Amino acid sequence: MTEFTPEINQFVAELDAAVEAHMDWTRRVLRCTVLQVAPGDDVMAPDAHTLCRFGGWFRSQRDHFEALDSLSTQRIEAVHQAMHDAIREICGNVLAGRPGRMTDLQAFELAQGELLALLARFKTLVLAHAARHDALTGLPLRHGLEHDFGQLRKEAARAGLRLYVVMIDIDRFKRVNDTWGHPVGDTVLRHLADTLRQCVRGNEPLYRFGGEEFLVLAQCRTVEAAGQTAERIVSAVRAAPAPLPDGGMLPLTVTAGLAEAAEGETLTAVIGRADAALYQGKQAGRDRWVIAGH
Repeated sequence: MTEFTPEINQFVAELDAAVEAHMDWTRRVLRCTVLQVAPGDDVMAPDAHTLCRFGGWFRSQRDHFEALDSLSTQRIEAVHQAMHDAIREICGNVLAGRPGRMTDLQAFELAQGELLALLARFKTLVLAHAARHDALTGLPLRHGLEHDFGQLRKEAARAGLRLYVVMIDIDRFKRVNDTWGHPVGDTVLRHLADTLRQCVRGNEPLYRFGGEEFLVLAQCRTVEAAGQTAERIVSAVRAAPAPLPDGGMLPLTVTAGLAEAAEGETLTAVIGRADAALYQGKQAGRDRWVIAGH
């Protein structure tokens, strides 16, 4: 069973609670139409869509929605307001002793149905996205690596660039766990992931490959440029020790192995050659990088 981060679990729980709150809001609307009881400002005010519980929560989480699907986020905002506008018309007519209009009821039903469908889709997107990312570091896992490798190989070919797989392994990580315990080991992994995020470039996707291994896909014009990429990574880690619970700092180093993807070569084969280069680096003393075949 997939385990999600506390943040993901909280977001999903808040989403479910916000949807349930809007269903309660709908029940108050029903009381208005049946008993002619004033339903409150979050129904009757011109800006009611901003006053209801769902509206407030949605605004606070809008950046999360935008990151997943910007167009659908805008659609949620539109149909939510349309739903409120239709209900305000219905309740206004009822409270004034006038019959409601079928067009308003249809508009409400259509908007509410679309809103619930959109929110269900976003919940699926959130959980699917979380399942593809490492709960500890937040980095993508290897699940989408094959697809990304294929796409980047095409991009590199069009741009006249070379595509390299860079395997990165923390040096002597077992010693960290044995000396400080696994909680500190987890802290070190998160710290390393943050350091790698800061030193890789926008066109260099970074993954947690497994355990203490990380992987970067790098597009480089020359072998020398690939070496510069590896040196940037190794140097950045060396310059960023990890904080310890006692206030001290733990020096970190990594060893990197690089392999250029040959035309038609499978990802598995390239990773195998990058791993072999990484092993050469470990045998040569660690805290360094090696390019396969060089």
